[in-house]
Amino acid sequence: MSEAVPRETPEEVWTEEHSTPGYVHINLRTDSLSESFQEEGQSVVTKNGTHTFPRSLPDWSNYDVLHKNMLPARASFFIYDTPSDACKRDVTKSKTMSLSGKYDFHLANSPFEAPQFHDLEFDRSSWGSIYVPGMWQLQGYGKGPQYTNTNFPFPVDAPHVPYDKNETGCYLKDFRVPKSFKDHQIRLRFEGVDSAFHVWINGTEVGYSQGSRNPSEFDITELINLNSDNVLAVKVYQFSDASYLEDQDQWWLSGIFRDIHLLAFPKTHFQDFKIETHLDKEYRNAILSVHVELNAHDDVHLKLIDESGETVVSDTKKVKGSYTFNFPVKNPQKWTAETPYLYQLLMSTSSCAVEQRVGFRNMELKKGVFVVNGKPIVIRGTNRHEHHPELGRAVPYEFMRRDLLLMKSHNINAIRTSHYINDTRLYDVADELGLWILDECDLECHGFGDIGGNPASWASDNPAWEKSYVDRARQAVMRDKNHPSIIMWSLGNESFYGRNHQAMYDWIHVYDPTRMVHYEADYGAQTVDIVSRMYTSCEEIINMAREETWDKPVVLCEYVHAMGNGPGAVQEYIDAFYKYPRLMGGFVWEWANHGLRTKTKDGEEYYGYGGDFGDDPNDGHFILDGLVFSDHTPTPGLIEYKKAIEPVQVLGLKDGKVKIINRYDHITLDHLKCQHRIVGPKWEMAFKDLELPKDLQPGKIAYLEPDLKHPAVECYLELSFNLRNETEWAKVGHEVAFGQIQLEKPEPLDLPMQIDSPIGPRYAQITPQVLEISSEDPGTLWQFNLVHGTLASWKKAGSELIHTPPVLDFYRAVTDNDRGGRFGQGWRNSRLHQTQCHAQSVTWSKSRVTGNVEVVVTARVAPPVLEWSVDTTFTYTFTNKHVLIKVSGNPRGEYLCDTFARIGLTLSLNNTEEARWFGRGPGEGYWDKKHSQKIGTYRRSIDDLFTDYEFPQETGNRTDIRWVEFIGNEKTKGLKASFGDLEGASFSALHYTTKDLDDSNHPYELYKKKKNETVVRLDWAHHGLGTGSCGPATLPQYELRAEPFEYEVLLE
Repeated sequence: MSEAVPRETPEEVWTEEHSTPGYVHINLRTDSLSESFQEEGQSVVTKNGTHTFPRSLPDWSNYDVLHKNMLPARASFFIYDTPSDACKRDVTKSKTMSLSGKYDFHLANSPFEAPQFHDLEFDRSSWGSIYVPGMWQLQGYGKGPQYTNTNFPFPVDAPHVPYDKNETGCYLKDFRVPKSFKDHQIRLRFEGVDSAFHVWINGTEVGYSQGSRNPSEFDITELINLNSDNVLAVKVYQFSDASYLEDQDQWWLSGIFRDIHLLAFPKTHFQDFKIETHLDKEYRNAILSVHVELNAHDDVHLKLIDESGETVVSDTKKVKGSYTFNFPVKNPQKWTAETPYLYQLLMSTSSCAVEQRVGFRNMELKKGVFVVNGKPIVIRGTNRHEHHPELGRAVPYEFMRRDLLLMKSHNINAIRTSHYINDTRLYDVADELGLWILDECDLECHGFGDIGGNPASWASDNPAWEKSYVDRARQAVMRDKNHPSIIMWSLGNESFYGRNHQAMYDWIHVYDPTRMVHYEADYGAQTVDIVSRMYTSCEEIINMAREETWDKPVVLCEYVHAMGNGPGAVQEYIDAFYKYPRLMGGFVWEWANHGLRTKTKDGEEYYGYGGDFGDDPNDGHFILDGLVFSDHTPTPGLIEYKKAIEPVQVLGLKDGKVKIINRYDHITLDHLKCQHRIVGPKWEMAFKDLELPKDLQPGKIAYLEPDLKHPAVECYLELSFNLRNETEWAKVGHEVAFGQIQLEKPEPLDLPMQIDSPIGPRYAQITPQVLEISSEDPGTLWQFNLVHGTLASWKKAGSELIHTPPVLDFYRAVTDNDRGGRFGQGWRNSRLHQTQCHAQSVTWSKSRVTGNVEVVVTARVAPPVLEWSVDTTFTYTFTNKHVLIKVSGNPRGEYLCDTFARIGLTLSLNNTEEARWFGRGPGEGYWDKKHSQKIGTYRRSIDDLFTDYEFPQETGNRTDIRWVEFIGNEKTKGLKASFGDLEGASFSALHYTTKDLDDSNHPYELYKKKKNETVVRLDWAHHGLGTGSCGPATLPQYELRAEPFEYEVLLE
C-alpha cells in the first residue's frame, strides 16, 4: 500500500468554493448574525432619525447573494457503514433520514407578512398542513397555478421581484435524530425548492439558497439536539431574482417539491468523487479514473465489480485530502443506450462506504460526426419536463420510472431534461434502462424577449449575472457528473446568447473535458460543440447537412411539436437523419401534456390548462403539447413516433426477397425474432417464423425470403420484429418494428349490374319536393329532396338509416396545428366552415339497359358573405341494393382558400354502434400521420373511434380504407361505403359534429353535446396535419389543394 500525493486539502476545496462570487459563509458557532441575516420586515434608523424599510436588500431580490452557508456542490451519493451495505444500493440502509412528509404550513402574501415562525416559542396551532415533496398551489394554498410560455408573471425590474405580491410558504417540522448519528457531521440536504428559501434549525438561521431545480446542502451539526426534539423551519419564496432565470415553458408552481434528507457523515468521509472512463483508440480497453476527495487522511479502498459480482479491479491507497486512481481495465463491457451494462464501484474508508455504478463509454467528434464508442449515434429522443397531473413537478419515483419504461418500449433512446436538471433518480433509471441524456442546466430567461430592447443585455450578456449563470452550470455538472447516461451538457434554453454562456462553457470544459456542450441559442456554435436548431424544416436541415465544409454536427433540440392531433410528417425527418452523417437526430417537443387534474364547480373532472385557474396572464392550452396525455398514457402521436424511429426498417420487396436495414447504433438484430404473415380484406394468415441473419451490424442491409403464397386479391405481406427475451422495459414478444408490403392491388370500384331483375328500382315524384325510389329488394326505399338536391331518406325494412343526408364538405374541426399555422386561419377567413350546398337543378331518369335510376344534381357549394364557390355535379345511381355517388367539382372565385381541409361527404346515421373496415388501423391516421397503423380488417365501437384530446379538435380519422360498414345496435348491418382502388380514402364516425368540436374548449363541454346519432364522414381526400402549432405547417406533398376534383363512392 503506497501513500498518495494529495492534490489539494479539504480546506482548500472549501475555500475555493466559498470564494466564488455569490457564496457567503457565516460562522454558525457565533451568537450574532450579520445584518443580512436579520429578520425581514424590520426597518433601519439612521443617525438623523430617518426610518428605512426594509433595512437591507433582501437575499431573494439580490443577485449578488446566491447561497449562504451552503456546502460545496458535490456528486449525488449516500454514505453507508460498510461496502456490503453500499453494494445493495438501499437508501434505507444508508446514513440517511428522510425529512419528507407532513409539515405544519402557513402561507403569507409576501415575505414581509410572514410571522417569525422559526422562534421556538411560536404558536402554530392554527396552521394547516402540507406534504413534502409538493407544490402549495396544488394543496389548496395561494392563488393557484399559473401557466405562461415566455412571459414573466410579474413586472420586470430585474433582478428585483415585487415585495408585496410574492407568496411565501412557512414550513415547520419536528424531528428526532437517530442515535447512530452521534459523533457525525450532520447535513441537511434539499433536492429542490422553488424558487428560493431560508432555513432555520431550532430557531437559529442556517442559511439561504436559490436555484429551484438544484440541490442545497448545509452543515447543521452544531445546531442539532441529539437527545431531544429538533425543529426545522423553512421559509420559501415564490419569486426571487432567480425567477428571471427560471422562465421555462411550464406551470409557475412553488414549494419544496423534491425530497429533504438528513445525512450523517462520519468524522472521516468522502467529500466528493469524480469518475471518468477513457477508451483506447480501438475502443476496446479502458482506463477507469476515479478522483476522490476526503475531509481527512485515511486509507481508501476501491473495488470495481461486474454484474455477476466478480471483482474486476481493486486497490487501496493512503489518501491525504484527494487522490486520483487510474485502473487499466481489459476490454470491459461497453455502456450504450442499447447495451446499458453497469459495473459497480465500491469506495470505502475505515469508517464509511459509498457506491456508484459505472458505464464504460467515450464521446467524441470524428470528422464532425458525434460518436459514442467510435460509432455514430442517431438521437431518437424527446424533451421531458417533470410533470404529474395532480402533484405538478413533485413527481413520485414510480411515476417517473413508468415514463422511462414507456419511452423505451416506444423506441425512444434519448432525453433532453428540458430545461433543468431532473430528479437525480431519473439518471439512475436512465443508466439502468439505457437512455442517452442531454443534461440541461436550470436556465431560461425567455421573457426578456417580450419587453423590448436587446433581450441578451438583461442577463445573458450582463456581467453582473455571470456568477448566477456559472453557478447553475457548476451545480448541474457537480451533481450529475458520474452518470454514464449523460453524454452532453446543455447551457439551458431560450436565453438568447451572451458572455455568460461563454463563462458557463469555459467552467464546464475545464472541469469535464469528456463531454461536449450544447446550447441552441448559440446559433453559429461559436462557443458550443454542437450546432443546434429547433423547429427547423426538414428541407433546411438537409441543406445544412449538404454544406461542403463543416466540423460540428447538427441536432434538433426541439422538433415535430406534438401538440394535439399530430405531429405530422415525422418520417421525413427520420429519413434525413439516417441519410446524412452530419445530422445526429433530435428531441421531440415534448413528452407529456401538462394538464392539471381539476373539477368544474359542478364536479366535472378535467385537465386544466392556462387560464383555468384564474391565472392571468396565461398562454392557454399551449401547455398541452406532449406525446402522452396528461395522465401519461400514449397519444396517437407517440404511436406514430415509435413507428418512425423503429430500429429495423423494411425497405421493399424484389424478386421474392424483402430488403431490411438495421437502424440500431451499436447492436445487431440477434435479440429479435421475425414473423410474417399475409393479410387481406376480412382475412389474415397465421404468423410464420422468418429467420434473421446473424450478426447483422448497424447500418447494414439484409434480404429475407418469406413465404409469399397468397390468393389473387388485394393483400399485404406483414413482417413483425419482436423481442426474443424479456427486458426491464418489455416482455417477450414485444413488437419493436414492423413493415407491410402490398402484394396485390385492389380492384377498381365497379357498379354492380342488375342481372337479377330486368326491372330494377322504380321512382315516383310523391310531392313537388320529393322523389321516391323503391327497390325490388324487399323493404329498401329511398327519398330524394329535390329542393336541396340531397338523399334525404334511406329505409331498410321500415327502419330509417339516415339521420341527416350526405352533403359535400370541405372543412374539419381545426387542430392545434391548423390553428397555429396558416391553413386553419385561411379556412376560417374563407368561411370554409360555413359552406352549404345550394342545388341549381335536379334531373332523373331510368336506364333502359341496366334498369338503374340516375339522379343528377348541379349545385353550388359556397359560404355566406363571400362569392367563391365550388361548382359541383352530383350523379346518384340507384340499383336495387346500392347507391353510387359520383361528384365532380370546380373551385373558383375571389378569397377562395388555396387548400381544403377535406373533400368528402358528411352525413349522420341512426342506431349505429360499431364500424368495421378494411384499411389502416386500429388507431387514427391521417395523410402524414398513418405509418404506425397497419392495414387490416378492424372492428371498433363508435365510442372507441374517438380520440379524446384534452383540447377538443379534429379526431378519430381512419385512412387508406377500401370499405367501411356500420353496424346497428342489434348487430344488424347498416350502411356500407366502398372506395375501390382510391388511395387515401378515409372515414370517421363520432357522436359529435365538427361544430361541436370547434366550439368546445374542454372535453367536459364537448360531452354535453354528445349526439345519439353517429356523425359519419366519408372522405376521398384529407389535408395533412403538419406541426404548425410551433414549426413547419403541413408539407406541400400533404396539402389538399383547392383544385378541380372528381370522386365516387358506393353505398349499400
